[in-house]
Formats: sequence, C-alpha cells, structure tokens
Amino acid sequence: MSVVKPFRAVRPAPQLVEKVSCPPYDVVSYEEAREYGKIPESFMHVIRAEIDLPNDVPHYGEPVYEKARENLHKMLKEGVLIQEESPAYYIYWQKMGEHTQTGVVGCASVDEYQKGLIKKHELTRQDKEDDRAKHVYTVGANTGPVFLTFRSETEFEELLRELTEKLTPLYDFVDENGVQHRVFPVYDETDIKRIESAFKKVHCLYIADGHHRAASASRVREIMKTENPKHNGREEYNFFLSVIFPHSHLQVLDYNRVVKDLNGMNAAEFLEKVKEKFEVTYASVSPFKPSQKHEFGMYLSGKWYVMKAKEGAFDPSDPVASLDVSILQENLLSPILGIENPRKDPRIDFIGGIRGLRALEERVNNGWAVAFSMYPTSLEDLMKVADDGKVMPPKSTWFEPKLRSGLFVHLLK
Repeated sequence: MSVVKPFRAVRPAPQLVEKVSCPPYDVVSYEEAREYGKIPESFMHVIRAEIDLPNDVPHYGEPVYEKARENLHKMLKEGVLIQEESPAYYIYWQKMGEHTQTGVVGCASVDEYQKGLIKKHELTRQDKEDDRAKHVYTVGANTGPVFLTFRSETEFEELLRELTEKLTPLYDFVDENGVQHRVFPVYDETDIKRIESAFKKVHCLYIADGHHRAASASRVREIMKTENPKHNGREEYNFFLSVIFPHSHLQVLDYNRVVKDLNGMNAAEFLEKVKEKFEVTYASVSPFKPSQKHEFGMYLSGKWYVMKAKEGAFDPSDPVASLDVSILQENLLSPILGIENPRKDPRIDFIGGIRGLRALEERVNNGWAVAFSMYPTSLEDLMKVADDGKVMPPKSTWFEPKLRSGLFVHLLK
C-alpha cells in the first residue's frame, strides 16, 4: 500500500506558465541559472536564489535561503503564483520526440520513506542534503518534486489514460528543449478517491531521481515535528511533493564517462591492460553506441572500439556487480586508470546521453584521454537493486525528459 495524498498546490497563473517554468535546480550551472533569471517570473529565482545576490555571497549560505523565501512570497503576492482553494491531484503528461510519459502529481509520505516503503538506490552527499534541507525549511515548501516510479499495473494505466482523455489541460506548452508538457487538474472528488485508492494497491514506490530532495523532506519533517507541540502526523510537513510514473513510461538514457588521462600509460599499453577483462575490437560504425548489456564503446586516439566484458569479469547473480556501470568501474576505471572514487575524482566526468556521443569525441579531441559509451541501465535493474536494499554506483541513470520546476509547489504549513 502506498500513501499519496492530494494537496493545495501553489502553481503558476495559466497565462504565465511558460515564463515561470524552468529546469530543475541541479541540472543548470550558475551561469545558466542567471540566464533563466533574466525572466522576472522565472521560478529560478526561488530554486537558485543566489542569482539575485552579489557574486561574493556563498551559494549555500542563509542569505540565499532567505532570498528564496522572499522571492516565493513575492510571486504569490503579485499573482505570478496562485494557490488552489482545495486539495487536488494533477496528471502530468510529457512528450519528448516520440516518447511520452504520464504520471500523477501528489504528496508522498515521509513515514513510508523512513520505513523503506519508498525505496532508494543511491547514496546521498551530506553537503547536498544539507543544502536542500535548509532550503526546504527556510522557504517552508517543497519547491521541486521527487521523481518516483512503481511497477506498472494495467488498472492504474487505464485510469491514467481515462483521466487524460476526459480532462481539459490546465497547462499545455513546449519548453526551450522542445519537450511538450501538459498538466490536467483532478478536482472531482470521485476521481480524487479513485487515484487515492489506486495508489493503495501499489505495494511500494521507488525513487527514480531526487534522493536529496526526499532525504531533505525527511529531515525537515523531524525538525518541524519537534517544533509543533500539537503534532498529529497529518500536517503538510509529513508529506513531500512527488511526480509518480508507472515504470513502463520512463525513458532512461545512457550516462557516459570520459577520463582525463591514462594513468601514466600510452594508448598501446592501456589497450593491452583493457584486453585482460574485455574483448576489444574495432567498431564498424562511428561513433559506437552499445546495443545490449555488457557491451561498451571506447573512444581512444581518434578511434572507436567495441568492448565486451569477458566471462568471469563480474558476478551475474549480483544485482549491483552485474550493472554495466559497476563492470566498467571494477574492471577498468579503478584497477587500470586508478579512479577509486568516481564521486570525487576530478579525472573523470560524466556526460548524459541527451548530449549525444559526439560530445564524447569532442572532449577527447580537446585534450581528455579516453571516453566510454554505455548501454542504459534499465528500470528493472534499478528496482531490483532497491528491492535488495543495495545502492547503485554514482551516475548510473539519466532520465529524460526532465520534470519542470515551478509547475507545483507544496507548502509545509
């Protein structure tokens, strides 16, 4: 059983939605955030409020969180954002190229997260968790959704299809990346109860993206709980903003790797080392995109190679060790290139598949040593890892399309 409740959303005035809507806080650089901030109505002023402060103000300081709260209340006062009169769910539909996905916007339970019924597959970083917790607590709101998924069920799929067909979109726009977004409000009490009941039949939820947002919601709940002598478990701070998709709807792209040097070796020496654990052949196409699990592309010295993990290079029964990102890390990046901690080592960088394989070639042609193209991690693999209570290596998944920020805000009081 999964608890997902409707909520009184703070959302853009319909005529301003394209100006308010912006990418998530963690996928844009400071410079890119400032560009979005040139639009006065942009929600970037809330999720990256440092753009409205002097350059010498630390990006993770109290003035930034205070400015974010000020900006949110200003947008509410000026009517850029409005709040619903009564709780509702929303159906969120996205289209990117030929891919479409449909999910429900609602508030998931902190209790279920803490009990492990909302399952994780990644570790969080303390500094990032601290930042989000301070932001949520100071602003008094979840300003970005946690991206959740669940094992698809026919009955739930049919409900989503029915509601999408019968409801009128509140928003329908195309963002700067060509992704179409439609939001259908669910105000009817009967439909609200149907969605609530449908989630109660879902055994558990999985975090697809947003581990730091979920962790910060949990931490903030504990703080606000101690501050409230009349705490009863039903307050808004006991729930966090989420967008929840059936797993069959989601699109995972490759998350590729590029390394700055060959750890003191020349290309020929490096290739011989690689051949100890991988079958290596010249690629017949350029650039090379893997077509199956345990197959990799490698761009080295202006040439593309195909690498296939040899038998015995990994344990196929282990849900983490058998991931391609683990195979590459344990058989090549760590023992050969000396990259022990890919989270912190500046010699490695990660490039989302949305940027294409030419982006790998460009990095190597401009001074980096070698790049690796990956086969995307599947949702089934992600859920299997989470079910086993294990964690995936960093940068294992890249989801597209991204959820927009500013379409929904959940106030905690």
